[in-house]
Amino acid sequence: MMLGGCALPVAAGLFRPSAARAAQDAGSGGGTPTTGVNGDQGYEPAGSFEIVADFYGPGPSGVVVTESGRIFVGFPRHAVNHKGATLGELVQGRVVPWPSAELSLPSAAAPADRLMSIHGMTMDTQGRIWAIDDGKLAGQPLQPGAAKLVCFDPQTNRLVHKIVLTSPALLPDSHMNDLRVDLTHGQAGTAYVTDSSFGHSPALVVVDIASGRQRRVLPTHPSTQAEPGFMAVVEGVPLVYTPGKPPRFVVGGADGITLSPTSDRLFYAPLTSRRLYSLPTALLADPTVSEAALAAAVKDEGEKGTADGLATDTQGRIYTTNFEQDCILRRNTDGSFDLMVHDPRILSPDGIFCTKTHVYCTLGQWNRLASFNGGQDKRKPPYHLIRFPIEPVPAYNTEQKI
Repeated sequence: MMLGGCALPVAAGLFRPSAARAAQDAGSGGGTPTTGVNGDQGYEPAGSFEIVADFYGPGPSGVVVTESGRIFVGFPRHAVNHKGATLGELVQGRVVPWPSAELSLPSAAAPADRLMSIHGMTMDTQGRIWAIDDGKLAGQPLQPGAAKLVCFDPQTNRLVHKIVLTSPALLPDSHMNDLRVDLTHGQAGTAYVTDSSFGHSPALVVVDIASGRQRRVLPTHPSTQAEPGFMAVVEGVPLVYTPGKPPRFVVGGADGITLSPTSDRLFYAPLTSRRLYSLPTALLADPTVSEAALAAAVKDEGEKGTADGLATDTQGRIYTTNFEQDCILRRNTDGSFDLMVHDPRILSPDGIFCTKTHVYCTLGQWNRLASFNGGQDKRKPPYHLIRFPIEPVPAYNTEQKI
């Protein structure tokens, strides 16, 4: 079906484009790292980034940027059941409900026939936009048909695929969080979804796109589980995850997810963990491979910090958000790490996306939600969409002699 767009009112989704504010917002480091052995040991801003957009409505999560520069952002409703667009395109200072107001804005349509709560987003190698609709509205149970995978062609605004997630792959407490799409396995490709769980039942979900067949894997494996007793220092406050007690910060199982450039390996990580894991997609996409064989193939890739979102560039380097250090790191192919950007405004870095030249990331301030702060909402709009260059900004000396 053909899906058009319409402009969203200011109160429901205004953002301020800020592409020219790089110098103003790059931090006192001016593009030069100030942390490390010769710096202040991590207290000052570092790296060069710009604020692409400020959001004054719902908080942003997933993000995709096309090769032509179009920017699409997801605004989930599982934490706050807002009335704005849950999927939008940023156009001349407004969040335009995308691919249409009928799909993106709240309506009386059946949950399977509209977008409920868009969270993770990605782009496949054909340039199509995929999103995971976690289906959850704050304060309401998960409704049948609400949780689903959707795929759109940005060239035509057409819905290409819609796969409703069902039991036993979907549980009543599922939080379908993020996804990646592999077009090298399966007739029409295979989607890998992280279910971080609103309860204590995380797992990976594998979906064959052609048939819609879906299965839940590694539901008890350590690589998908939140670590009991895990402690994070968030905005200077030490917080401990204790199963059975109300969480004081954003916790969960399998969350961050990314593919290698050739889609031969899937990387993923629990939210409440510092470890990174991987699996060969040839095994993960094969429904005949046993659970035991999958578990045996999981590789512990070592520590990567407290990450939410993960993204891979064309060189196979993995960018990891870090909600504990207010920064974004890069894991190089040899296992070493670089600090890309660090700033006190990088609160709850969430959705992350690599273009050929830049890394984009949404900052939703999720740790400040009322549910983690004794009923007090401590978020302070605007929420940011930032970006930074993959390659260092060239440095010039005007006094240098030729």
